[in-house]
Amino acid sequence: MRSLLRRFALAALIVPAAAGVMMTASPAEAAPVKTKAAEQTLQADIVRLTNIERAEHGCAALTVNDKLTTAARGHSAWMGQTGEFSHTGRGGSNFVVRARAAGYAHASAENIAWGYRSAEQVMDAWMHSAGHRANILNCSSKTVGVGAVYAENGAPYYTQDFGY
Repeated sequence: MRSLLRRFALAALIVPAAAGVMMTASPAEAAPVKTKAAEQTLQADIVRLTNIERAEHGCAALTVNDKLTTAARGHSAWMGQTGEFSHTGRGGSNFVVRARAAGYAHASAENIAWGYRSAEQVMDAWMHSAGHRANILNCSSKTVGVGAVYAENGAPYYTQDFGY
């Protein structure tokens, strides 16, 4: 019986394609599933691109700090859950308070963004914004934590926290 069901499932996939039938889905159905693995890949890509920019401008590479990553992911998750887009977070917190709550004592700056579909897009936007660019190219910063979190509606929220 199990073998018969597998054949039916396979036929359901092959027959429309062989017959030239186009199967379409609504945008919501066609949207890729956003997983924690996808978020982690996005975070790693942002760190990589940040360090490329820093190297091109004479700054040392940043090292990823798990405590700053926890603070950044928490803020991105909060923005995604509430729809708020602000450096002011839960309970009126700012990036220094959130970093300290995560166990990191010397936060230096924060960048936020939302809606960009790739690490390249968010980095391009940050590098074309004077304040965000200054945070990325601050050679005094030594560590970074990035939080890329997808809201239920699929919108990505980004936080990039820097530390001394």
